[in-house]
Amino acid sequence: MMDIILGALFELLTVERLMFMMLGVSVGLVIGVLPGLGGIAGLSLLLPFIYGMDATSALAMLIGLIAVIPTSDTFSSVLMGIPGSSASQATVLDGFPLAQQGQGARALSAAFTASMIGGFFGAVVLTFSVMAARPIILLFGSAELFMLTLFGLSTVAALSGGNLAKGVASACLGLAFGMIGAAPATGEYRMDFDTLYLSDGLPLVIVGLGIFALPELFNLLRSGGAIAQHNPMGTGWLQGVRDVFRNPWLVLRCSGIGALIGAIPGIGGSVVDWIAYSHAMQTCKDTRNFGKGDIRGVIAPESANNATQGGALLPTLLFGIPGSGSMAIFLAGMILIGLQPGPAMADRNLDVTYTIIWSLAIANFAGTLMCILLAPGIAKLTTIRYALIAPFMIMIISFAAFQATRSVYDMIALFAVGLLGLFLRRFGWSRPAFLIGFVLSLGAERYLYQAVQFSGFEFLTRPVALIILALTILSLWAGLRRSQAAVNTEGAAEESRATVLTPQIVFSVLLLAFFGWVMFEGLKNSYLAALMPAVVSCVGGLSVLYVLGMQARGAKAAGTTNFDQEAHATDSGPWPFVGWALGFLAMTLLIGFFAALALFFLAFLRVVARCGWLQTLLLTAAACGFILLMAHSLNLVFPGGLLQDLYDLPWPLR
Repeated sequence: MMDIILGALFELLTVERLMFMMLGVSVGLVIGVLPGLGGIAGLSLLLPFIYGMDATSALAMLIGLIAVIPTSDTFSSVLMGIPGSSASQATVLDGFPLAQQGQGARALSAAFTASMIGGFFGAVVLTFSVMAARPIILLFGSAELFMLTLFGLSTVAALSGGNLAKGVASACLGLAFGMIGAAPATGEYRMDFDTLYLSDGLPLVIVGLGIFALPELFNLLRSGGAIAQHNPMGTGWLQGVRDVFRNPWLVLRCSGIGALIGAIPGIGGSVVDWIAYSHAMQTCKDTRNFGKGDIRGVIAPESANNATQGGALLPTLLFGIPGSGSMAIFLAGMILIGLQPGPAMADRNLDVTYTIIWSLAIANFAGTLMCILLAPGIAKLTTIRYALIAPFMIMIISFAAFQATRSVYDMIALFAVGLLGLFLRRFGWSRPAFLIGFVLSLGAERYLYQAVQFSGFEFLTRPVALIILALTILSLWAGLRRSQAAVNTEGAAEESRATVLTPQIVFSVLLLAFFGWVMFEGLKNSYLAALMPAVVSCVGGLSVLYVLGMQARGAKAAGTTNFDQEAHATDSGPWPFVGWALGFLAMTLLIGFFAALALFFLAFLRVVARCGWLQTLLLTAAACGFILLMAHSLNLVFPGGLLQDLYDLPWPLR
């Protein structure tokens, strides 16, 4: 065994193969820094280049990219408040406030160190689990996977802020959004407005960017200055490292959570950062600063999301079952170079498996070093007036949204969800709870249906299911305890009390009407397709009714339901900038994405950023050149508008 392990290392440690690994790390770093793209886009870029390569070099390049993205996506999460990928959304809650306080270096160094340890942990788990993983993974059938989705939903209690009813309603809202499209049990279509686009449901990247990125972008534009009012990096590089080593058990526990969830097919890494964040809130003693700049809120999700990669490789290698979208692309890459995933990876092809493990460990180390070296330069972006950065962020977010289905409807959905996220943020309805509900919705319904079909409701008595149920109850208990302590993940409730509750009540009534519509649409279908919508709409509707009852008692008696971040606003709020975004959307629908982007840059930079004509033209040309290069690399044709469809304009305007 030791000969195989060392032989795989020596085969990897050649100049040529290390160069290919560093190429993958470099591409992954760029993809991670750009918000919203993630591993799927990065691996898709590399796949055409692995034809004809030897297996070791190709795997080193692919693993290099996979390993560094959960580290490099921290930049935008910490420095700009925009999730770099679906695995770094929880990092925003505490990382971004730390950067605004001038502690960006501390947040980044803690995140990089925790990510590196988590990546090593995932590699170690993969090393020692290759031989024993098969019987363990086979223990998880539909019943156990359903119980795991319940465990994920139990974290809502800790992420509900100071009001559990709002958190439950937010989770139900996410579950309802996740049920749009075909029902997994019967294939019947629900809440799709008879449109082809919604028949497969809303893409995760669109929901993640809409719920988190756009509201923060609009809020930053209101300030009129830079992201950080002073040096966002500060001098806390060593302090961040010390923070990680002061919390060793938190790092190890969250790394274990990441590796475990990554190893279970179907759960994926999209929710692991929230589970780790919730675990930190449940187990840490003093949680007053969570959501306001607690370094443990950075360490926990960053430990987990890197460890997830090692765990996710287990079912991918041993069963050919990808646990996430990026693992599905990696699986395709393995097949392209002539490797067949399956039990042979733990037997005849064990040397290839250990090549992957060594690549994962080395790439994590190399990626962390590169991130540290590049951090000061990237951090300078936060000292630039945000009005100059905002159009580039809108461009990148829109481009990332197009990666979902490459339809103009992606952009419509992005801005629609962005408006919802803006109101959730304003009125203190937990966006993390919404996202957890959305991610787990389809899996919860599918696994419940399968478990009942195979075992009836006796699946609840299976040993592993009972263990997970016990953990779920513990998670709920700890989360309820924290919720009663009024930990708020959407801001300081005491500073956001309103004297006029009308806007909040109107929003609550609209949510109640939405749950009524979900019930109405769900009951149109057969029993199996109507069950989840009915349950979710009942629970969500009752939660909203409770909130409305509290709000009806008046501003003083409403307690934590009286949360309005615009309560003391003296400006016009984010609405002028929302108008700019909607104008960009309208132009895209009329004249196409590329032409709309150029006009939007010209107008925004002149009117909002107040740039001179030379600077405006240079920045617009740079943006257009960058977006054309990305489109060419990903073989992407931008959606055309109504006028372009009429006149059939040539590329690149189509």
